[in-house]
Amino acid sequence: MASFKSTKIPIYPKLGEKVTPDTLYWKNYKAPAQIKEFGAVTSIDFSPLAPHNYAVTASTRIHIYGPFSQEPVKTFTRFKDTAYSGKFRSDGQLLVAGCEDSVVRLFDVSGKVALRVFKGHTKGVHVTDFTSDCYHILTGSDDYTCRLWDIPNSTELTSYKEHTDYIRCGTTSKLNRDIFITGSYDHTLRVFDARVEKSVMTMDHSQPVESVLLYPSEGLLVSAGGRYVKVWDLLKGGQPLVSLKNHHKTVTCLSLSSNGQRLLSASLDRHVKIYNTTNYKVVHNFDYAASILSLALAPDDESIVVGMTNGVLSIKHRKSPEEKKEVAGKQRMRPVYRVFVKGRNYVPKKDDFLVSKPVKSHLAKYDKQLKRFNISKALDTALENRNPEIMVAVMKELDRRGTLKNALAGRDEQNLSQLLNFLIGNVVDPRFTPVLITATEMILDIYQAVVGQSSVVDRQLVRLQELVEREIDYQQDLLEVLGMLDTLFAASLPRKELSLVPAVLPGFNRKGILTGSREWTNWG
Repeated sequence: MASFKSTKIPIYPKLGEKVTPDTLYWKNYKAPAQIKEFGAVTSIDFSPLAPHNYAVTASTRIHIYGPFSQEPVKTFTRFKDTAYSGKFRSDGQLLVAGCEDSVVRLFDVSGKVALRVFKGHTKGVHVTDFTSDCYHILTGSDDYTCRLWDIPNSTELTSYKEHTDYIRCGTTSKLNRDIFITGSYDHTLRVFDARVEKSVMTMDHSQPVESVLLYPSEGLLVSAGGRYVKVWDLLKGGQPLVSLKNHHKTVTCLSLSSNGQRLLSASLDRHVKIYNTTNYKVVHNFDYAASILSLALAPDDESIVVGMTNGVLSIKHRKSPEEKKEVAGKQRMRPVYRVFVKGRNYVPKKDDFLVSKPVKSHLAKYDKQLKRFNISKALDTALENRNPEIMVAVMKELDRRGTLKNALAGRDEQNLSQLLNFLIGNVVDPRFTPVLITATEMILDIYQAVVGQSSVVDRQLVRLQELVEREIDYQQDLLEVLGMLDTLFAASLPRKELSLVPAVLPGFNRKGILTGSREWTNWG
C-alpha cells in the first residue's frame, strides 16, 4: 500500500527589502536601552559641548544623563509642578526650564539651586530657549504671550500677545539674536523681531502647531502639527514649500541630523520617520512601543533618544567599528568536511546484515484530515493557519482531486464569511489568482440562491466584486501601456533597407518595358 504524500507547499519568491545607504546608516544602532522616568517625557535636549550630556524633562524634575549612563548624573527638582522644555545654553553651562506654575527657572549645570527666577507669565510656560548672544531667554506660555528676558538683570525686555491660543513651541535664531519664531494652537506660526513691536511674518499651518525647527541656514522653517509636517521658505516671505502627511496621528516633535541632510519627525502613532531633505521622501522608519512625545539626536548622530507617553526613555547608540567587526566575525560554526564524507565510501562486506529503520513522517493537521478524506475540515484547518500559501496549496490539492466544490459547500454564515475574507485579501495577488479565481466562481455558483439572506455576506460579495472589477481595469490599463511601449520600442529599432533586384520576366526587358508596341511603367 502506497504511503500518503503530504501536500506540497510551493515556495513563492519574496521581494527583499531594498538596501540603500540610508538603510545601512540608520540600522547601524545597537538595541535600545530603556530608562523609566517618573512621568511622560515631554522634552529632551543635548548639550552642544562634548561629551554631549542630555537633559530629560519629565514630571516635576529634570534629569541630566551622560552619553552612556543609565543613571542621571544630575537632577533638578526645584519645581512645584510639572516642568517643561529643559534647554541647554550654547556653552553648555546653563539650563533653562519652564513650569506649570508659570515660573521660569535658570540653573547652573554644576549647581542645584536656581540662579534666576523669572516671573511674569500667568499660566504654564511650555517654551524656553536661549538667544544666540547667550544673554536673553525666550519663553512662551499658555497665557498666549511670548516674552524675552534679560539674564543679568532678571527683567522682562519685551512681551508679545498676538497668538489667540496656547503657545506650545518656539525656537530662536542662531544667526541673529533678535529673531525668534513661535508656534501656537491657533494654527499659526509667527516670526518676531525684538526690534519691532509686532510680528514680521505669519504662516498658517492649518493645525495646532506642536513643534518648529529652523534649518542651519535659517532660510527654511519646518513646522509639525496634526498629521502634517510642513516646510516654509522664509526668504520668500513664508511661502509653503512642502507639505508631508506620512504619519497616522499627531506629529509631536522634529529633529535634524548633524549634517542637515535628514529630517526626523516623531508622532503619537509610535513611529519616527526620516526624510531626505532634498526630495522629502521617507528613507527610513523606526518603530517604538508607545506614543512619542519627544525626540533628540546627538550632535554627532551617535545617539537617538526618544521619550514616550508611558514615561519610558529609549536610547539607541551607534555601533563602534570594533562592534561591527565582531558582528561580522560571528559566523555560525559549520561541520568540518570529514563529517560530510564519513561513511560515503563504505563498501558492505559479505556477512553484513542491513537493519533498516522505517522513517516516520509527521503530517500537518490539514494533511491528516485529507488522509481521512475530511475535505471540509482540511480546508478549515488550512484557513486557521493564516498562511495564504498553505490555504492555496490545500485548495489546489482539493481541485486536483475534484472535491474542492464539495469542500466549499454546506457552510454557515460565519464559515462563509471567513472564506470570503480570505478571498478578498488574496484574490488579486498574482501568486494565488489562478487558484482563487476558480474557488471564487465555485462559491458564487453554490451560494447564489442564498444571496440577500445575510447582510454580512452580501457586503463581502459586493467588496469582492468591486475588487475584481478594479483589478480588471488595472489589467486593461496595463495592456494599453504595454501596447504603447511595444510601439515605441518598434519605432526605436534601426531600419534596414533591402536591395531588391527585379527579375526579367518573359516578354519584358531589364527596364521592365514590354517588348512590343505598348509600354508599361517600371514595376521594380
